[in-house]
Amino acid sequence: MFILRDLLTPLQATFSDTAQGQKRKVWFVYTLLAVAVPFTSSITSNVLRTLHTLFGLELESQRFYAFMASSTLSWSRLWPVLWALIPNPTTLGRVMVALDDSINPKTGKTIFGCGHFHDHAAKGNQSSYPWSQCILAIGLLKRIKGRWACLPLDWRFYLMQKDIAAKGVTVRKDGAVVAFETKMDQAATMLKAVFAHFGQPVLVVTDSWFGNDGLWSRLARGRGGDFQLLSRLRSNLTLYDLKPTPAKGEPPRRGRPRKYGARLGSVAQCALASRACAVTYRVLLLYGKQRELLAFSR
Repeated sequence: MFILRDLLTPLQATFSDTAQGQKRKVWFVYTLLAVAVPFTSSITSNVLRTLHTLFGLELESQRFYAFMASSTLSWSRLWPVLWALIPNPTTLGRVMVALDDSINPKTGKTIFGCGHFHDHAAKGNQSSYPWSQCILAIGLLKRIKGRWACLPLDWRFYLMQKDIAAKGVTVRKDGAVVAFETKMDQAATMLKAVFAHFGQPVLVVTDSWFGNDGLWSRLARGRGGDFQLLSRLRSNLTLYDLKPTPAKGEPPRRGRPRKYGARLGSVAQCALASRACAVTYRVLLLYGKQRELLAFSR
């Protein structure tokens, strides 16, 4: 209980001294406890049931659902306080951060952030464009008791530009239409804030959608080692060598300067050609499992 007090008290201190702020800081802490307690599944209705039966809070369902869907919580003050509570965030001298986006289907037509987002994992009997919220999130990758865990660090609602242009009710915050930001801009903002707080190099682990120059350029292409990007490439993606460095005293070439070097081929072709030089590594996966894989770097 002393651990919970030491963790939750700093979070409560970020809420305002108004009557509404004092209510919210109580609801916020008890909601975290309701999610953490192995009482029932952590869907919103069961969290509310836990607050009623286990903690004895007298909270109307409408007020609780409005609190859970609130777009005005002071996350900008909550996250740095939470980051400061992490005792040892680095792994081999780097802060490993996972980056990905997901959708959260909804039924209410006036919920903030909702739109018809494309679901890449939709099954045959599901809508490819469900009414949902698109959430971009980052999390700290850390080995805890021999297993990899992902601890949430920050998140953003992604809103489509066409919905913002339509000025619908789902893109309004405090009565005003929010400004448009691309996913790459949102991701870069969150990652820069993590680096500014911890002051350690940040290794971004993400999929092929983010693993390109769209994110890399917004991170100033690593900014001298402050950021590193670990991503999986599509097998049919064409790779090029670095552009050749002109020799000293060599006259400049006519025409536009080269952006790339020699064509290396697709990822699959490069992997096949480099297989003889590959080295076997044992990689720790989820749930303590290990897997052998071949890797080659150049």
